[in-house]
Amino acid sequence: MVGDELDEATRDRMRRRSEMLSKEMARMLQELEQAEEMKRIEQNGVTWSGLLSAALWNWKFWVIAILLLLLIVGLCCCFSKISPERNVWSPNKLWNRSKWVHAVVESLVTAFQESNSLSKRFLPELGPAMGVGSAFDCWSPQEDDSFYRMLVILKPPHGHTFCLEPGTVENESRICVKLKCTCTAQQMVGPMPCFLYSPEEQLTEEQKPSLLHTLCTDSYLDVQKIACWFQDLVRENKASTPLLPSCDYSLAVLPSRRSCRVAIQRTCGRTTLVEMIFGVQLGNSDIFMSSQEREGIFSPSTTWTLTCAQAEAKFLWLMFGRTPDDSLHSLLHLCTRMLAGRGFFTYALKTVVMHLLTTTPLSGWQRKEFLQRLDDIMRYLNRCLEEKRLDHFFFGNRKIPEEIVLPPFLETAKPFNLFQHLAQDPAAHERAMREFEELQHRLTAQLLL
Repeated sequence: MVGDELDEATRDRMRRRSEMLSKEMARMLQELEQAEEMKRIEQNGVTWSGLLSAALWNWKFWVIAILLLLLIVGLCCCFSKISPERNVWSPNKLWNRSKWVHAVVESLVTAFQESNSLSKRFLPELGPAMGVGSAFDCWSPQEDDSFYRMLVILKPPHGHTFCLEPGTVENESRICVKLKCTCTAQQMVGPMPCFLYSPEEQLTEEQKPSLLHTLCTDSYLDVQKIACWFQDLVRENKASTPLLPSCDYSLAVLPSRRSCRVAIQRTCGRTTLVEMIFGVQLGNSDIFMSSQEREGIFSPSTTWTLTCAQAEAKFLWLMFGRTPDDSLHSLLHLCTRMLAGRGFFTYALKTVVMHLLTTTPLSGWQRKEFLQRLDDIMRYLNRCLEEKRLDHFFFGNRKIPEEIVLPPFLETAKPFNLFQHLAQDPAAHERAMREFEELQHRLTAQLLL
């Protein structure tokens, strides 16, 4: 066979040869120890014959050692050629499934918009739904991922505005709902109530329960109320979704406090889980305040969390288009497969990759540099763990491509340390270092499979 890949029989012979040389070297070391012991018990010191014997043993030892070293180098060269091929998978299947999930959610959102318009309810308008996470970026650990997360944008209805509470912290805030005058707009779009200046009797007659009365707590958007409202919409409109014919699929709403989780089950028994979280866009940027709760931290129902998921997806797809081949996909796929079930390290490693993409020439992210880039990632992550510091990619980073739109406060923000908890908790830091060592062992085993 011609090409860079080695057939299974050749790789097996090389492994057996390596094992044989290792055993031979161990035997030689044992004989050397025995020879040294014999020399120590000699009474008349070292003789010329003893020196010659020692030199002969050392010569044999170093020949074996050099042969073993050359074999290891050869294996590394071979793996540098075949590792990307063995870890690259066709993302087409995952891409097609993610497109189908996106279409299902978009179909539901469209039905909700029509229902809201017909009922003349002054409730949040639903913007487009955006896929976030590895399943939609096509570097999921599995080709047939069964879990998908989507961000459904909430927009203020007529006569309302959304604004962050003054004094917003770095990653959490409340969203205040305020009324605005629409008297001027009436001249262009026709009669409509003005929530500031119309008589209360007129508002009561013309509108059904409004946003402030139904989905807010003390004038702040309430995540839990919005989740319940959206879940009811799904139950009411799932039958009218054209992409879910009742003969092929069934849809069930699952319990959730701050999102809408649905299980879509096929007649064949396969189930796809979709979580729809809610987001409020900050201006015209790629940054949102989301309903997703921070892991391990309880948040009040009026607290929203800053998410850069859309900006991250936009950045990665930008890099996918600028790198020479699909080796970047392969790196992310390999790393996430090793990190299955470890959410903390998964996001940290993703952040490391994004930092390296802005500091390493993109020409270096090609298949022949696969092992070098993988080594860069592991060294960077190890250094961050030792220093207990990993800067968030979008806080005060001046290397962000101009295609990514950030709100002004993020552009000028001080770097935010994602490993701050490791600096404050020695036990957590020690545990993270142990997990990193396990990750290194798993990586080595994965490449040598």
